[in-house]
Amino acid sequence: MAISTSPMRPPPSLARQAASSFDSKPPGAVHVTHARSGLSSLATASDGASAQEALEWLAVMVRNPRITLADLPQRPSAAAWRAVGVASFRAASDDALLSRRADVALDALERLGALDVWLPEVASLVGFGFGDVQHKDVWRHTKIVVRQAVPRLAVRWGALFHDVGKPRTRSIDTRGKVHFHGHAEVGAAMFRKRIANRLGFAGELGARIDFLIYQHQRISHYDGSWTDNAVRRFYRDVDGGLDDLLALSRADITTKHRDKRRRALYQIAELAKRIRALRAEDARPKALPKGLGLVLSDALGIPPSRALGIAMKRLQSAVDTGELAAGAEASVYVEWLRAHPQA
Repeated sequence: MAISTSPMRPPPSLARQAASSFDSKPPGAVHVTHARSGLSSLATASDGASAQEALEWLAVMVRNPRITLADLPQRPSAAAWRAVGVASFRAASDDALLSRRADVALDALERLGALDVWLPEVASLVGFGFGDVQHKDVWRHTKIVVRQAVPRLAVRWGALFHDVGKPRTRSIDTRGKVHFHGHAEVGAAMFRKRIANRLGFAGELGARIDFLIYQHQRISHYDGSWTDNAVRRFYRDVDGGLDDLLALSRADITTKHRDKRRRALYQIAELAKRIRALRAEDARPKALPKGLGLVLSDALGIPPSRALGIAMKRLQSAVDTGELAAGAEASVYVEWLRAHPQA
């Protein structure tokens, strides 16, 4: 059975409504003027001293497990965070996200007020879904995904942003079930139109983070019924970022149910194994000439069917064992099949 491997998309009306919502500022967001220089029109370099000290404390904290959130410095003002500069904030954030205490670092940045200024889209996840019996605490889930992700910069940032579209796409159906139709698409658009410019994500890193946010659900739709052609379409669609997407998909499994987690990891491993096998098969030189199936069908009266597939496999096997030459004229293979009828 052929399975569609295109990204799951919401109904057009929901997608339009969700995608248009990020054009307005998130509730409570603080506007950052001149984001690339890191300075607002009202802030000076000296205003950022307390925020810079907070970032220096963060750099020590992520390397010293004896330092906890109870040791947080005084919370800098929003003006101080605006004055600290995008280069300083990005450098400190990159360092923290790649650390073994990335989840603790995110809690620290939230409590220190940095997310409200620099990443209001992430700040909106705090408390979102908490206590909702129909859905998990998105902020807690996000921190676990970041911590579980391989320490590659694009993957860790992709993990942080992968669900930022959820607050804007939450809906409840008539049965009371919570949905987030189109949250991957909306989250990727939020990243491209706001976050990337604000934090200076550009070039390959920015493109890879955008890709991971947009595609982060695709692997979860895999099941063993996908045909080889469906698997091929999938890996060709995502080939450049496949390893990072597989890594993010593994990290995105945060269920506490052991069997459910094991099944999800098995599905990812099975897909990765099939991709490796198909890549190896596709990389082999083509032993049989293109269009041979049609020639066999006409010359031997074999209709497109399982029987034709068996004939092609017999020819391939004969080439592999050296009984037949690779890349010969189609007539050579026709005559071989005539001389070697299947028992």
